Amino acid sequence: MKNLFKLTLLSSALLMVVGCSEDYLEKEPSEFLTQEQVTEAAENNADVLAGTLAGIYSLQFQSESGGTTNHDDFGQKGYDIYGDMLSGDLALSVSSFGWYRADITEFQAPLDFTSTRNYMPWRYYYRIIRSANLVIDALGGADAVPEVEENKYILGQTKAIRAHSYFYLAQYYQNSYDPNQEILPLYLLPEDENGPKVTAREIYDVIEADLNSAITLLDGFGRAAKNEINQDVAKGILAYALAAQGDRWQEVKDLTDDVKGNYPIMTAEEVARADRTDDGVDNPTGGGFNDVSTAGWMWGVDLTTDSGVGLVSWWGQMDYFSYSYAGYGDYKAIDSGLYAQIPEGDVRRNQFLNNPASSNHLQPWGKFYDPARVPRGPSQVITLDLVYMRVAEMYLLNAEAAANLGMDAEARMALSTLLDERVDDTSYLDGLSGQDLIDEIYLQTRIELWGEGKSYLAMKRNKATVVRGDNHLSFVGDPIPYDAEELTFEIPEAEILYNPAISTQND
Repeated sequence: MKNLFKLTLLSSALLMVVGCSEDYLEKEPSEFLTQEQVTEAAENNADVLAGTLAGIYSLQFQSESGGTTNHDDFGQKGYDIYGDMLSGDLALSVSSFGWYRADITEFQAPLDFTSTRNYMPWRYYYRIIRSANLVIDALGGADAVPEVEENKYILGQTKAIRAHSYFYLAQYYQNSYDPNQEILPLYLLPEDENGPKVTAREIYDVIEADLNSAITLLDGFGRAAKNEINQDVAKGILAYALAAQGDRWQEVKDLTDDVKGNYPIMTAEEVARADRTDDGVDNPTGGGFNDVSTAGWMWGVDLTTDSGVGLVSWWGQMDYFSYSYAGYGDYKAIDSGLYAQIPEGDVRRNQFLNNPASSNHLQPWGKFYDPARVPRGPSQVITLDLVYMRVAEMYLLNAEAAANLGMDAEARMALSTLLDERVDDTSYLDGLSGQDLIDEIYLQTRIELWGEGKSYLAMKRNKATVVRGDNHLSFVGDPIPYDAEELTFEIPEAEILYNPAISTQND
């Protein structure tokens, strides 16, 4: 991990390249590395490209990477929180500081294109895309196959992270998948800027091409750390992108079949604190979701002192046992209605504080926490890591694909393989088929992956309607369909102001 940060310094200036503001209208500002400089340097020192890629990875957890000083601006996990809240599965149960309340939980941002919360994910993902374009171009372009093995792996990872960014943009900025709707500008070269919106089909074609190429390029890649994308992670991202289109289930099943047996499912002891009591006293073993070395994690990042992560972070918003908003009055909890659907005896009930008399009721005290277990504890995140993808996701996607293909027996088998680690008896699955089975898979996806940033994606795939439980602060009990305007961001004002090819929301 320390080497990663040293390499990042080689090209940290690259990552000042941004989207949707005047900052990138000047093609070669003197304080930034240019396309030509990167290409020339890479010819003499491969570490420049490795360092640039490391810098792109570091943007995933860097504060202010969305172009603001907001305390919800800290990369990928910040937008995972947005999605989980918009889906309704993550409740803001107490709000003392106001983060997320008006703009996200009360839907003001998605309905107001001038809101900075429309701008932040747009700027963040396009910033990654533009930096990735520099690396891809320096290695010969999208069709290149570098002769040097190290460069081949760098190209594969960079294509995958570009595809990942376009996928999340497509998810957050399109109400529902319509291949013919123009949704986003498409930038594939370093010199591309100020482009018009193109159709979702064009965006997804690039996503698929990038990921299929990445899967080929990453064959044989032995990554140094889990923050790097390997072949399995690329297949996982592609499975999500195909599933979002609704008619690619056989491909989703094939991809997840390839991956799901390559990592062990997190055990009951790994997923939750054991023997929780209502007064918050804990058995000192089990759970945590705080260690990237957990075998069931496919993709994540090891946060160290070099990372410089503190209050403005995912842990700073979610964990009661860190110095955090979650400890001092902006409480995040599982939706009470979703929690009520977790049966007695399911180990995942132990992930949450079950004490209705406490203002901390249903906070994830048994899932996400600093291992020291000191309430409102360390101000610097040094023993906590971030998870981006788990193998459990591959089992759930596999079950979802099989069920949508009418392969009920295979769907039940994939689902029961996961649930065998969560409940004592999975025989009830034998009586499920068709839509009932699909609904159960969706429910188990929401429970298993709660707080990990996957609920929004699952809601859109399943065309679900959100109904908030009684521990939300607003819109309790109101049915909100997956394609509602208030669940989807608008192209931000900054893009309309500075991109002459997009002058209104309807361009």
